[in-house]
Amino acid sequence: QLQLVESGGGLVQPGGSLRLSCAASGFTLADYAIGWFRQAPGKEREGVSCMSVVGGRTNYADSVKGRFTVSRDIAKDTVYLQMNSLEPEDTAVYYCAAAIEPSVHAMCVMGRLPPYYVMNVWGKGTRVTVSS
Repeated sequence: QLQLVESGGGLVQPGGSLRLSCAASGFTLADYAIGWFRQAPGKEREGVSCMSVVGGRTNYADSVKGRFTVSRDIAKDTVYLQMNSLEPEDTAVYYCAAAIEPSVHAMCVMGRLPPYYVMNVWGKGTRVTVSS
């Protein structure tokens, strides 16, 4: 069974940092394009970042560029989302997702964020609240 499990969410003050983790089981994370998404209350799920399969090319939404960084530990089948300078607008449930299709990998390589509906495997999410 293919599974993704996110962790690391919580309550943080504006300007603070969090690191989210996304651990894979049942498949090799390095074989998939990875996306981080978030959904705030009353809003649609939006793409935050992606990482391609080969070379680990990363892209970010304009709203998080320069503040968020994606990385991965292939040996641990884990992807991380380092979030710095957090703002109240970053409050949301954060999801990681994986896609096997080459087209999704290509999106990320070409500088696009894949839409949520092309992703194959989803975690259950971890909540991030940025508030003073």
